[in-house]
Amino acid sequence: MPFEYKPSLNEIVGQQEAIKALKNFISNFSFQNKKAILLHGPSGCGKTAACYALAASLDYEIVEMNASDLRSKIKINQILEEAISQKSLFHKGKIILVDEIDAISGFKDKGCIEALVKLAEITRFPMLITANDVWSRKLDKIRSKTILVSFKPLKPEDINKILEEVCRNEGIKTDSFILKEISSAVSGDVRAAISDLQTISAGRNSIIKGDSEFIGERKKDESIFDALKTVLKGDEVRPDAFEHVDRDLNECLLWLDENLPLEYSPYDLEKAYNYMSKADIFRKRIIRWQYWRFLVYVNAFLTAGVNVAKKQRNSKYVSYRRPSRLLKIWLANQKNAKKKAIAAKLAKVTHCSKKRAMKEMHFLKIIFENNKENSIPQELMLNGEEISFLKSG
Repeated sequence: MPFEYKPSLNEIVGQQEAIKALKNFISNFSFQNKKAILLHGPSGCGKTAACYALAASLDYEIVEMNASDLRSKIKINQILEEAISQKSLFHKGKIILVDEIDAISGFKDKGCIEALVKLAEITRFPMLITANDVWSRKLDKIRSKTILVSFKPLKPEDINKILEEVCRNEGIKTDSFILKEISSAVSGDVRAAISDLQTISAGRNSIIKGDSEFIGERKKDESIFDALKTVLKGDEVRPDAFEHVDRDLNECLLWLDENLPLEYSPYDLEKAYNYMSKADIFRKRIIRWQYWRFLVYVNAFLTAGVNVAKKQRNSKYVSYRRPSRLLKIWLANQKNAKKKAIAAKLAKVTHCSKKRAMKEMHFLKIIFENNKENSIPQELMLNGEEISFLKSG
């Protein structure tokens, strides 16, 4: 059986400042300008545990959503719309917990971040959101709407104390050297430390010094460069190559696209891009049909497929490059910024979508030429720069 430990608020170590901020947010919730708080820090440092411990101490109900629930705007609204408006039947209050929001991949997020932002503005109850990487681009919209509270990685000595307590409760006799090794190897992740302790003890009531050989240094966020090297240069088929990379598969696809020509011959390149195109087909099917089992095919084609496409490994050293397409997209967005701003104004006045306004904006040039009174720019509230842009277009 797995070790099950739910700490009380006083038992959570190393996060006093974060818990103080969390308590203050909930106790003064009615006076808060921002109705949601974003708890961020590495995995296993106590973010979710602190939410549950605080709820238990206040006799509050918790309504939880995690990454597996965050499929779409519809799904979020189904679960949270009632939760944010109705009082708890059996508790003094209610907490809305959205766990591991940054675990949503780029193509899994079908409007859920935007939906969450809207709900965070109107919720009647404290909304607690957890994330490992608060500076991820996918969280740009939600950072400005929330109060940021940082949870720190636990120190090895703090983790060691927790493991000693677990050993006492489970009746496990152990060497202090073993516990120190586990505490140092998990990079501040207490959940991983308890998991390692359970693996090593494996039904026994004692741990000996020789068991330390089973303790391996955990590699927390594997570098994208290491993952690319595994896929493009590796001799083994590794479907899990991108599993521990702190980037979604969309971005991994762009990294592969940028660096494939540096590693593969023209013949191998053709085969590799064939596998990548298949991955993109299944990615689009996920978006269209919301059928998440296709995710395994996306991952397989991008890793194992690209890996087996080469006849032989390139023995030369290759310096991998960041995706230039991201820069091109940014430059294109900058170039179209004026056009998008004008389209937004046009859409508002004509009561159509921004997409349609963008498509039909070229008609404005003709209208401007025939509009002698110059009333249309005033009605659209266009500035001189925007008028010049339209006339030159």
